[in-house]
Amino acid sequence: MSQIIKVIIPAFNEADSISHVIREIPSIVSEVIVVNNNSSDDTAKNAEAVGATVISENRKGYGYACLAGMDHIAKQSKKPSIIVFIDGDYSDYPEELTKIVQPILEKDVDFVVGARVKELREKDSMTPQQIFGNWLATFLMKLFFRATFTDLGPFRAIKYDQLLAMEMEDKTYGWTVEMQLKALRKKMTYTEVPVRYKKRIGISKVSGTVKGSIFAGIKILGWIFKYSIK
Repeated sequence: MSQIIKVIIPAFNEADSISHVIREIPSIVSEVIVVNNNSSDDTAKNAEAVGATVISENRKGYGYACLAGMDHIAKQSKKPSIIVFIDGDYSDYPEELTKIVQPILEKDVDFVVGARVKELREKDSMTPQQIFGNWLATFLMKLFFRATFTDLGPFRAIKYDQLLAMEMEDKTYGWTVEMQLKALRKKMTYTEVPVRYKKRIGISKVSGTVKGSIFAGIKILGWIFKYSIK
């Protein structure tokens, strides 16, 4: 049976980058869903121009956008086998989607994270606060849950039924770590795939600001400690 793969891209003011991302997504994907997260630029127009399905979520927040993409899929009669999440800023290499889904297709793994390993990262593509935050979060997951994650990378793939089983709820900065913690809690099989990473187009709405970095850190640590005491 052929696998149906769909991509969800949360996008807030990514007009300059979104078409690049969509064009480089491999043809094995049946639908690219761009969630226009209250953008004030031409993100939606540019995404539609290169063939993406564009839906709107006016409540700002990464999790809100991801949940809106999932809601769009839930209303479709034919459900996908695999969901891939990727950012709209062109910091990832969309063609590596085939690497991300490979463990699911070939080894029946439930969940795959694209790990932005140091040797494959472009210089200065991640801020010091991102690098430290990833280290701290994955260290705590290893400490509390014996996890083997090394990154909270947003480029990731998951079986659709397992994604539904997670009952995702975070609306903002904690989406990625919530997914990883729930994979651990539900004893799903998971792995990481090393991926390349480059400087994003435009300014990050999270790590590019002091406020964003602080709130993201608080949210991520909050999820980890919440699960560690359950």
